[in-house]
Amino acid sequence: MNPLPTVTKNLLIINVLMFLATLAAERYGIDLGEYLGLHFILSDRFNAAQLITYMFMHGGFLHLFFNMFAVWMFGRILEQIWGPKRFLFYYLVCGVGAGLIQEAVTGIHYYTLQAGLSPEMVEAVLNEGSKALQQNMNFVNPVMGNLNLTLNSSTVGASGAVYGILLAFGMLFPNERMFIFPLPMPIKAKWFVIGYAVIELYAGLANNAADNVAHFAHLGGMIFGFFLILYWKKNNKGNHDGYYYN
Repeated sequence: MNPLPTVTKNLLIINVLMFLATLAAERYGIDLGEYLGLHFILSDRFNAAQLITYMFMHGGFLHLFFNMFAVWMFGRILEQIWGPKRFLFYYLVCGVGAGLIQEAVTGIHYYTLQAGLSPEMVEAVLNEGSKALQQNMNFVNPVMGNLNLTLNSSTVGASGAVYGILLAFGMLFPNERMFIFPLPMPIKAKWFVIGYAVIELYAGLANNAADNVAHFAHLGGMIFGFFLILYWKKNNKGNHDGYYYN
């Protein structure tokens, strides 16, 4: 087996190390996700660097495992085709793009909830909400509680970048047949990617907050990846095979 390309290998290492650091910090009562996870821009916990750092945080072992499995399975192929610099740039653009889409969707949800509350209720959430959550408490009023979670919860994970990787693989190898559990037969990569996008769109529109998944962030990674690949394709017409090398 060929050795892992440099960027793919380092992404795997960094994500695993950050997960281990998260577990270690928890033993001392420190929640790294509160500092490095992506918060809503109106939260007093938000800072711009979180658009990068949130990609390297994960909410549990399975979250980490499935994201890193996809990076290993598909990312190494893209890196071999594009080269390390372009692959890393693509990965980060998809991750940051996913974060921006998540911020936009969170903003829409936030202002929709805010419209149903009095100015005094909103002020109470802004002033007291963060402290209440730190004490594992929330407002009795369900709308205030939802507004507080929207304002002060964080998003973590490499899923936005991973969905961008899946999109790129489907675009570069649309007819590659893949065995996907539990399907009894292979499926072409293009249908696999389209199916995933449809599922995420449906789940996002269903507004199923109970599953604690940032569905629109996943779609955001795909959207940014799609337009970046189109841009590269337009500016690399001289490449005989349609791929994009460094």
